[in-house]
Amino acid sequence: MSLLVVGLSHRSAPVSVLERASLSTDAQLKLLQDTVAAEPAAEAAVLATCNRIELYADVDKFHAGVAELSTLLAQHSGVGLDELTPYLYVHYEDRAVHHLFSVACGLDSMVVGEGQVLGQIKDALARAQELHTAGRLLNDLFQQALRVGKRAHSETGIDRAGQSLVTFGLEQLAAGGDVAEWARGKKALVIGAGSMSSLAAATLARAGVAEIVVANRTADRAERLAQILTEADGTHVSARAVPMESVPAELTRADVAVSCTGATGLVLTAESVATAVEDRTGAPVAFAEEAARTDIRPLPPTSVGTDENCPLDLAAVEQPAVQQSAAVQQQSGFSVLGEAAVAGMDAATLEQHAAWVDNAGVDRRPTARRSPETDAELITALAALAATVGRIPERRRPEPVAPPVRPEPVLFLLDLAMPRDVDAAAHRLAGVRLVDIESLAEASADAPMAADVDLVRRIVADEVAAFGAAQRAAHITPTVVALRTMAADVVATEIARLDGRLPGLDDKHRAEITQTVKRVVDKLLHAPTVRVKQLAAEPGGAGYADALRTLFDLDPEAVAAVSRAEESTEKNAENRGPA
Repeated sequence: MSLLVVGLSHRSAPVSVLERASLSTDAQLKLLQDTVAAEPAAEAAVLATCNRIELYADVDKFHAGVAELSTLLAQHSGVGLDELTPYLYVHYEDRAVHHLFSVACGLDSMVVGEGQVLGQIKDALARAQELHTAGRLLNDLFQQALRVGKRAHSETGIDRAGQSLVTFGLEQLAAGGDVAEWARGKKALVIGAGSMSSLAAATLARAGVAEIVVANRTADRAERLAQILTEADGTHVSARAVPMESVPAELTRADVAVSCTGATGLVLTAESVATAVEDRTGAPVAFAEEAARTDIRPLPPTSVGTDENCPLDLAAVEQPAVQQSAAVQQQSGFSVLGEAAVAGMDAATLEQHAAWVDNAGVDRRPTARRSPETDAELITALAALAATVGRIPERRRPEPVAPPVRPEPVLFLLDLAMPRDVDAAAHRLAGVRLVDIESLAEASADAPMAADVDLVRRIVADEVAAFGAAQRAAHITPTVVALRTMAADVVATEIARLDGRLPGLDDKHRAEITQTVKRVVDKLLHAPTVRVKQLAAEPGGAGYADALRTLFDLDPEAVAAVSRAEESTEKNAENRGPA
């Protein structure tokens, strides 16, 4: 038998698919029962979280197992197999073990290092044990996964990012402050009633919000979630359900909104968010950078034309080597079209100049007083001046402007959907703080140190190797037990034959002879059985069990009987529970 996992997660599928494929507790139980009833699988366990659905099984055929598990996932999730298949991933044998151990350590989580998944793995094992769908392999696998996850959190700093996606998102909204203090008394709007939205609503309730409004396209699910929140122990939140059409109105009342739906388009546009903020504040809402621009005083134009309000001041330039002509001194304007005129000017001044020219700030009308001779003298004098001074100096540079202070947010948005539910342009709205999957990924990128992640990966690799060795060694154990049982039967048969040949043999001598024969047999079998366990524990060692059975002509049924007896003993121990 071999370990196989078929599943989908936030890494392989959009939230819209994960939402539709989410499994209720009853659906998970039915999936377990149907999986072990299917021909390829002998054991089964389901790991279902807010962002993953995985079916683990011990199968005797790889291809048949993949086909059967994929079909069962599609049937019980309600998503068609053709639609689900592109998002499914498959892991087999050691890769399946590596995957679960990585999940248990938080390496495969949306927020690396989160520890909530350990409780979900524990729940998955408990469900499988309750239905008796977990045998030796899955019991060993999931229990070891829990130990590996705990080891990773205790031996490394991976849990510095160890919070659920919802909790991490709320921490980002609170800007590093205490979430409970930030949330206390706030009114929350939760859009969607799937697993992720339900988790967000429960987290907000525990954080101390005063009211939660649940909006969902399916009214029954919204009402059920609102009822659960109202009746939950340890919280005093008021919860109610509304249709999706009420979201714009409810958004004007909400202090914080969390959205995670399966919608293919935007649920909240930037315009709808701006309208909600305007209704609350009574003032128009501008994009943050537009508000910033209103604080910058316009710069005077710079260009061809008169020198009124122009930052270029010819009169301020010393002219030691060049004497301007009378025509230059009497000329009320100047015209410099080369680089010397703009040397030392910054981009903002040039941009203002361009706007000034476009708005007819420059008088382009031909000057009747100006003659070719006058222009020639003017250009000659200016060229000589530029050659002497190096550039035409500025009258003044733009005054530095302090960056504007962004107003405190009056509406907090948490978008946990993939693809996004909230227009990314809402990031730029004054009075709005938006945290979405993209910003969460950026914020969590450096949460655990790279060294901690590498250390956890090494722990996972070591534990995978140890688990594989233990499983391969355990695989050959029934064969070794059957061999020793056969040897004991041979000893017993030969001692009985000795009794027939020597009927007068007294008990003392018979016992001594029996003990001697047993010692000889044990010594002969000791080295081969110890060595075969070591060899079987190494990669590719599965064939040693077959070799042992062939060399000693062991009955396959005898080996199978030993396996069944061991499994029965383990199940009885599990049913008794801890002493």
